[in-house]
Order: sequence, then structure tokens, then C-alpha cells
Amino acid sequence: MAESPHPKSCCIPQRDGTSDSNPTPVFAGKPKLRPAPDAVLIPGGASLLGTAAPQIPDDGEDPLRKTRIKPFRMGATSVTNAQFKAFVEATGYVTEAERFGWSFVFWAQVPETLGATQGVVDVEWWRRVDGANWRDINGPGTMAEHWHPDHPVVQVSWNDARAYAEWVGGRLPTEAEWEHAARGGKGDVRYPWGDQEPNDTDFQPCNIWQGQFPKVNTAKDGFAATAPAQFYEPNGYGLYNLVGNVWEWTAEAYRIKSLKKHVRLRLAGMKGYKLSKGGSFLCHKSYCYRYRIAARSGTSPDSATTHQGFRVVWPT
Repeated sequence: MAESPHPKSCCIPQRDGTSDSNPTPVFAGKPKLRPAPDAVLIPGGASLLGTAAPQIPDDGEDPLRKTRIKPFRMGATSVTNAQFKAFVEATGYVTEAERFGWSFVFWAQVPETLGATQGVVDVEWWRRVDGANWRDINGPGTMAEHWHPDHPVVQVSWNDARAYAEWVGGRLPTEAEWEHAARGGKGDVRYPWGDQEPNDTDFQPCNIWQGQFPKVNTAKDGFAATAPAQFYEPNGYGLYNLVGNVWEWTAEAYRIKSLKKHVRLRLAGMKGYKLSKGGSFLCHKSYCYRYRIAARSGTSPDSATTHQGFRVVWPT
């Protein structure tokens, strides 16, 4: 297959990764095991990881290999605003975006009242917005219009996600666990529902971009930004929105086994980056074809955006 014309991680901007803003522990003792009420039992056994038909080879999507998974429980949805709010109120936790005082917002969601904002080099549709955080997702004063309790929490870093997971007695999933859960018992499929390709006209099984990225989003699927965490049809295991809507942090570092010089050079500048899965509402086949199960992206652990969330797993 020809190499993708868009091999870079085009949808996730990065902080410089040099900050010492490491969240301080907020737990005096070992938290109790508190799986979400809707946590789903994911059966263990033989499973698959990766793909034999990579669409972005430089991301490390291939090869397709067999693995074995122990049973675990996983949140039926990504963590919601309401759930994260309960965590903050119980612990006093302060997210990294709040500590930095700013975060990344997609250009179309930046309120005009904020005036000029600074763009990110090479991905200018991402803007640095002072005061953007998990409450005021798109900047100061935007909570009333854009914050919904049943939508996925966003503007959370990997460190924030890990802190929440610890509080509920869980952890972030491994890549193998995430893919096993996303396949929903269907085996070697491209999407949680099977292999049928989403399009801009008559098949929208998930929340991604429709139109011409990054300027025209027809929102044919009903959403120009996040959808409720429990929306569209669940997969075979009863899990919602594993692709599209928001990227989901995993427990793993972002690694790629490659002999290509340009890939090794790119990875050299991504030390400490963490692996995200699933794509988001900003993905489109024409530019960021990463809403597939095998797709992968690497993000600095202190970065936060309007389309980055997470999901928690627990032991059985």
C-alpha cells in the first residue's frame, strides 16, 4: 500500500512537554474499588491487536498479531463531565490545563468575544486559549453553553486521567485491552460495528467530521463537537463511542517499531508521549483517518484539548 500523505498526528496539538506541572497526589490512602455503575464485563481469551491492512503505516498499525487477554471491566462510556465533576469536588483536584492557565481549542469553537488567539504551527486550526479547561471547554465564560453533564469530559491530560482512574479504583487500559474491547467479539474488523465505512451522506454510526476538514463541517451526524458519551449503537460488548467523539488515553507509552529513518527521527522528539486510541469528532478519512480500531496517536502527557477524553478499566 502507498504511504499515507498525512502520516503525522494531525489532530492533536502538543505542549512542549518540558513543564514541571506534575499533579500532586490527592489520595491519603488506597482508594476503594468503585467501578462505574455501567461498567461492562469484557471476557478474556484469544484476541487480536493491530491490522494486516494499515492505512497509516508510519503510525505502527501493523502487523496483525494474536494475543491473550484476561477478563476485565470497562466503563460503558468514556468518563463524563458529571463523573469528573464528582471527582474534583471530592478531592479538590486541579487539572493541568488549570495549572497552566490555558489549553487548546479548535478554531471553530473559539468564541469571537475572545478576540485574536495564537495558532499552533502546522496545525493552525488549533488555537491557544487562555482560561480553557474542563469546565470552560472553549475558553472563559463558555461553560453555560458548551458544558453538558452527560458528554465526555475533555481538556484532561494523561496525568489528569490517571488521577481520576486511581480515585475510582481503576486504571487506564492497555492498547491490547482497548482493541479487544472495541472489537466487541467480532474479530478482525475495522470498526466496532464491522467493516462498513462511515460516509458524509447516509451512514454515520459514530461522531466524526463530515465535509471538508478543517473549514466545512456539515455535522450530518448531528454534532459539530462532542456527542453525549452514551450515543449511537453500542458494540457487541455494550460499549459506546469507542471510535469518534473523543480520543481516549491509554496506559501505554507511544512506541513504534520501525526501521524508517524519518519515523525514528519523529519518535526521537516524542519521548514520554502517551498512546491515544479511537479518534474524535474532528477525524475524517480525507485527512485524519484515525477513527479505526487499529489506528494510533501519540500525545504529550501534559496536553489537553477539546477532543481528548478517557475511559477506565477495573479488574474482575
